Amino acid sequence: MTTAMPERLRDDPDFRRYWAARALSTTGSMVTAIALPVLVYRLSGSTVLTALVTALESAPYLLTGLFAGALADRWNRRRVMVIADTVNAILVGSVPLAHLLGVLTVAQVLVVAFAVQSVHTFFDGANFGALPVLVGRARVAQANSAVWTASSLIELLVPPATGLLLAVLNPATLLSLDALSFAASAFAVRGIVRALSEVREVRPPLRPRVLLNDIGEGLRYLIRHAGVRTMTLIGAVQSFAGGGFMALIVVWCDRVLHIGTSGLRFGLVWGTWGIGGLIAALSLPRLLKRMSPAAITLYALPMSALIGVLAPLSPHWIVAALALLGWGSAYVLVIVNAVSYRQQVTPEHLLGRVNTAGRMLSWGVGWTIGSLVGGLLGNAFGARTGMVLMGLFGCVGVVIAWTSPLRRIAAGHDPQAAAETV
Repeated sequence: MTTAMPERLRDDPDFRRYWAARALSTTGSMVTAIALPVLVYRLSGSTVLTALVTALESAPYLLTGLFAGALADRWNRRRVMVIADTVNAILVGSVPLAHLLGVLTVAQVLVVAFAVQSVHTFFDGANFGALPVLVGRARVAQANSAVWTASSLIELLVPPATGLLLAVLNPATLLSLDALSFAASAFAVRGIVRALSEVREVRPPLRPRVLLNDIGEGLRYLIRHAGVRTMTLIGAVQSFAGGGFMALIVVWCDRVLHIGTSGLRFGLVWGTWGIGGLIAALSLPRLLKRMSPAAITLYALPMSALIGVLAPLSPHWIVAALALLGWGSAYVLVIVNAVSYRQQVTPEHLLGRVNTAGRMLSWGVGWTIGSLVGGLLGNAFGARTGMVLMGLFGCVGVVIAWTSPLRRIAAGHDPQAAAETV
């Protein structure tokens, strides 16, 4: 069944359902992003195990990302998203249930962190392809801005509330909210009327060799497209630095800023990142009217790298919060700009594969390895030194960007140059 696409996104009931699903899921996931490492830290007191939570949340992209993207390009995207949300509601719900029964262990928490993200790679593969089909390529940046604005508001409001709740509730109990959010997201996606996939041409039956050929097709497009290739590489380097930073943020708040792992101050420090993300999401559509995606990356990246180094040196929690505000603005701008760019230039039948490959390299490789390295550096040299060392890697991304084809693409704003192959 198909319906006309309203001119304004706010008037589109299907987009509102999609937006609601993402907002609900982000709310629950934000609670979990804070509560899960706090839970492991309280259960174990270990810097390395706490950092491992962050790594396990991104590691599945290394194992399943490419396959999830290839399969999502073959399967019904709506069905994939609904099933993934439903399975994750069950997985996350097992943690508060185990806590209630008195059998919760660190091992279970780590397994759930890994399993939830493994399932979520399939949701992501379908989601990346679904949005351009739902709203049209011309409105992808506007739609992503709406989604990221909601996410940023959530990241602003939820951390302080979570910090206060952690003072009176066990972190395991709070994970019930994430389980409910996954269930609500599945319900919202199921209600979308318009198709989330274009009509597929007849393709060879799914066999291992065929699946590998599908994956190879997506990777070849990513590698040969100069703009997509460069932004993906930059994303991987930036995620390496960001993963190391976030892997140590709970320990940093507790041992360096001395604000503990709960309460209003803890929530505010975490939440200022959300304000930065909100600024980035609201700015992107306006910036794209004045400059190309390549130019946005070139100018936002140095700011992100600089603040990523200076933020850990903050002498007080208020200064730290302001630093995270600036870093969140630049960091998220680079990310949402790159995602929108990939969705706009990638052919529909490759959307899942190309975007999950990009996520695998940035989130899976960069964030995972960065989290592990950050945890080891923090354990060896302390949280502050470890975070500074990780922040320095952001400067590598600046060098890559300014010596890449992005400079020529930005100078000429030439779509043909952006699609140049190697």
